[in-house]
Amino acid sequence: MTLIKSISGIRGTIGGIVTENLTPLDIVKFTAAYAAFIKNLTTERCLSGKKNPCIVVGRDARISGEMVHRIITGTLIGMGCDVTDIGMATTPTTEIAVEKENASGGIIITASHNPKQWNALKLLNSSGEFLSAAEGEEILSIAESEDFLFSPVDELGKVTQKQYLHEHIQQVLSLDLVDKKAIEAANFRVAIDCVNSVGGIAIPELLYALGVKEIFKLHCAPHGNFSHNPEPLPQHLTELASLTRSSKASVGFAVDPDVDRLAIYCENGEPFGEEYTLVAVSDYVLQHTPGNTVSNLSSSRALRDVTRARNGEYNAAAVGEVNVVTKMKETNAVIGGEGNGGVIYPALHYGRDALAGIALFLTYLAKSGKTPSELRKSYPVYFMAKQKVELTPGIDTEMILNKVKEIFSDQQITDIDGVKIDFPDKWVHLRRSNTEPIIRVYSEAHSMEEAEEIGKQIIKLIQEFS
Repeated sequence: MTLIKSISGIRGTIGGIVTENLTPLDIVKFTAAYAAFIKNLTTERCLSGKKNPCIVVGRDARISGEMVHRIITGTLIGMGCDVTDIGMATTPTTEIAVEKENASGGIIITASHNPKQWNALKLLNSSGEFLSAAEGEEILSIAESEDFLFSPVDELGKVTQKQYLHEHIQQVLSLDLVDKKAIEAANFRVAIDCVNSVGGIAIPELLYALGVKEIFKLHCAPHGNFSHNPEPLPQHLTELASLTRSSKASVGFAVDPDVDRLAIYCENGEPFGEEYTLVAVSDYVLQHTPGNTVSNLSSSRALRDVTRARNGEYNAAAVGEVNVVTKMKETNAVIGGEGNGGVIYPALHYGRDALAGIALFLTYLAKSGKTPSELRKSYPVYFMAKQKVELTPGIDTEMILNKVKEIFSDQQITDIDGVKIDFPDKWVHLRRSNTEPIIRVYSEAHSMEEAEEIGKQIIKLIQEFS
């Protein structure tokens, strides 16, 4: 059982011992610290002019979601915050709701791709974006010192319930590069796997709104008992591959439990490749709005290649959505995201959004006249191996990273986030995860054998140094 406190929030397994797992007491403490942080931000206390700060709360469909939601809501009320409760909602929907409500912040209750025993609190600022590292550190400090004061009875907050999915979908449909008429005319048949979470509500509604009439559904009942591992990787999506092929669907889509990651399947049941979700959507956007792109250090070189081919500039950021967003703003990027299927399209909002990804990809398919497999073949061929090393207590991660840097000092080294070694024909990136007790080792080359080999070489070094 695990509890991970980081600048990006608090994440852990449900049940067990306080401070070692995500227990009700840990949830109260961390929520109160966030509320204290929000209340300290401004003397006006609420951007919308209300007496109390306003916090939007949304959650995915996890079994523990209702329990965690009640604790968070009660704690926010006790801290003198008003709550806009949007119920079961996707992460991007919650981000949009914060901005639309002119709220002081937001909490998304989701452990993203982690299995059902996990849950987490993702924290947002008043723009509906993830907090900076400095802000996250401040909240951790408040939680550690318990420097927060609960409100007297006359200053308690209140709860208002709203639904924001329709608003989110309408904003997607209103994007200049989303063409509902083209999608409708293409008569797409779409297969989907929504892993028994909020995607089962959001994705069908989006597709129908886009004019898709035939949808083949897998695991769309949002009960939180995930029918397979919720991370949208090929080994977990064999049912979707079979359904896409057997139903003669034009394309298949899979999302993670909070719907910020998008995996695409070709009409022949082959995976489009999670790294290529962002590549394809970016290629479409760059054709119509030339400019710059950003992804993180662990993402494919294919985005760099496509960006340069469209006369744009590519930049890499440290892993983490907030880091990608910061770099996108610095470089005026027109599109960006992460290679795990996370598309960030600033014309909508600065957050990974599978709904935007689906709408843009379907528009691209409709206008290009290509099948997904034909489109995939038009991009540079890279293979990525994603491996990991479990961490045990006492391992000196910093020492390991420094040793690796020394060994490969003759290559191009980037150390803004772990260590990335760029070879002329491949790369490998190792870094400690912010969400799990592991060191991630990602590598990419022109063949899977080469990618796996360099990754295994690094893992062997890590094990030797441990």
